[in-house]
Amino acid sequence: MSIPNHILDQLNSQADLISIIGRHTTLKRAGSEFKGCCPFHGEKSPSFYVNPQKNIYHCFGCSVGGNAISFLRDYENLTFIEAVNELAKQTGIDVPKEEPQNVSYQRAKAKPKAKPQTKPKAAIKPAATRQQSANNQSEIDKQPSINAPAYNDYHSYDDYPPLDAYDSAPYATDGYDTHYQSNSTYQGDVNYQDVNSYPPTWLPEDDNTTTAIYDNSASDKDGNLYELLEQIQQFYQHNLTIHPHAKHYFLSRGITEDTFATFGLGYAPFGWQHLEHQFPQDIEGLKALGLVRQSESGRDYDLLRDRVIFPIRDNQGRTIGFGGRALDDEVKPKYINSSDSPVFHKQHVLYGYYESRQQRADNWLVVEGYMDVIALYQAGIYGAVASMGTAINESQISRLLTLNPTLTLSFDGDNAGQKAAWRTLEVALPVLGDDKELRFLTLPNNHDPDTFIKTQGSDAMREQIAAAMPLSQYIFAYLSERYDLTLAEGKAKLMSQVRALTAALPKGSSFRYLLNNDIYQKLGGRRSQNKDARDALLDFDGEMTISQQLQLCFLFQPRALIDDPIESIWQQAGITNLQLPDHIKQKASADILRPLAWEDLQDNALLDIVNTIKRCLNYLPKDANAAAHFILSNVKPTTQETLSRDWGAFYKALTARNVLSLDGLVEELVSQLLERHMKKMIKNPDYVKATIVKMQSQRLSDWLREQHAERSAQMATMKS
Repeated sequence: MSIPNHILDQLNSQADLISIIGRHTTLKRAGSEFKGCCPFHGEKSPSFYVNPQKNIYHCFGCSVGGNAISFLRDYENLTFIEAVNELAKQTGIDVPKEEPQNVSYQRAKAKPKAKPQTKPKAAIKPAATRQQSANNQSEIDKQPSINAPAYNDYHSYDDYPPLDAYDSAPYATDGYDTHYQSNSTYQGDVNYQDVNSYPPTWLPEDDNTTTAIYDNSASDKDGNLYELLEQIQQFYQHNLTIHPHAKHYFLSRGITEDTFATFGLGYAPFGWQHLEHQFPQDIEGLKALGLVRQSESGRDYDLLRDRVIFPIRDNQGRTIGFGGRALDDEVKPKYINSSDSPVFHKQHVLYGYYESRQQRADNWLVVEGYMDVIALYQAGIYGAVASMGTAINESQISRLLTLNPTLTLSFDGDNAGQKAAWRTLEVALPVLGDDKELRFLTLPNNHDPDTFIKTQGSDAMREQIAAAMPLSQYIFAYLSERYDLTLAEGKAKLMSQVRALTAALPKGSSFRYLLNNDIYQKLGGRRSQNKDARDALLDFDGEMTISQQLQLCFLFQPRALIDDPIESIWQQAGITNLQLPDHIKQKASADILRPLAWEDLQDNALLDIVNTIKRCLNYLPKDANAAAHFILSNVKPTTQETLSRDWGAFYKALTARNVLSLDGLVEELVSQLLERHMKKMIKNPDYVKATIVKMQSQRLSDWLREQHAERSAQMATMKS
């Protein structure tokens, strides 16, 4: 199968190379790169470097180097196709299964060029509102009566008023309503040339020059979409220099001409078919890019008209699409992006990523729009990116977190902006390891980065970024506005949503436990009871067994045996629903899947405590200390002697810490006992029993691994 080069480029540039290589060797940040011992030849002193900006690796010891595909192929022994498919899964980029799309298209033969004609200027008429001219671009598909005019450039700008005059003057209408005729000449601020003039006046009439755009000698050769996009970008960029009203839009927004060049900003002029007239041999390519479309009446028209243009670049800096913004805020839609094409896939592109990478950006900031990216860049704040009208996805967030473990999200403070921030939060959780951090920036007074920098300056913007809200605070602030926290029901709903969020965090995440506990305390809950009980147990002899710890817990909280802890764990771990292979099921006894019983653990002292409590539950005093002595008076002398020695100190430690519940600690201790017991049972010579216990043990281990976050967090804060 032949895979287009542009697909391979996208796979290599979007792959999380740090994570791929990090599975085989430890990588540590070294400036803008990552360094580690080479996984190919083995070494004690690191000489293997990974550059996340270029997404390549190189070893200065053995000279091996390459990209994501070559690493999977050479180190993980995958075939080329297997490596490509693996990266496709990781990045979400579709690899063509059938006839692959490529970046080539058939160019048409050049048409004879008519000589330019110039019509005299017409009188300037009062301008109408722009809303009349571009009420909704999508409506043109429904206008079969339109005879679309050819694109013609402005003839002269000698009489154009100074730029500051535009602040008070209305924009002119383009006049493209249902009564527009193809032989009419636009009369607004400035005249168009005759509709038959060709080529546009900004192009020199010298044939040798025009062949740079219309290469007649290459008319029989295939065109290249990347080359065509570059020419279109230059065309739009040139139009910005000769259309003052478009240039004024950027200047009025505080954008400098140096920034025009950096981002290749441009302007798509009036006219339904200016691209077709500018690139007559490349109609097929224009349609493949979605820049020329066809109406229901069968007429071709340009997607972007009378809009300032933002070229969209890939990670290599190639133009792959365009965003267009209406010059009048009343025009809907305000922004239009060129559609997906063989070279442009919106869900894999971040606007501004290439430009920030060129500046070796270290801190990354996700913003909402093109102008935010440009304003931050111009202010010297590099690392701002924006998605292409769709929500940023998991692989993009993972990539940014690889470049820097802290990622800041800056969305508008209105309802739509905060919903977008929340959706991004949900997308980011699965890749938010304990070493990663998500922060949220909502600027004051409904500012976005563009307007904030304009009014407050770049230093104030840097201060705002540095003070961005941590994820834990943002979640509580966001949810507390949506639930009535004066009611127990509101608090319960908030905690329910928090638990659902934290469940999406990576397995083994300590942040899961810490976030749940932090918000629980914000709602007025006590600090972790399980942690306090663990602290109390540390006051005892370090040689105390798990069984002895559990016996003391049962003495302190005998109600923990009302619902048998073993049966509860069996159900939570899903062992009761274990599906046995048919050949094992046929040979197994009927009760083989029953939960373990306390008798099975073969621990006499523990069994004595459990049985005694179960017998006495209905007769125990309400006071915990009195209930414990009642239980001790009914157990065997040997059990009584062992527990009486430690009970007083244990009870004193728990009451001093105001511990009221040991549910979490009891579950933890019982789980450990079960795990140890099942490991012994796997050695059973009975093949059937050993197989079943092994399956049960695996199911229990999987469940315990999911609880690892709580355990890790508790141990990490045990001595706080």
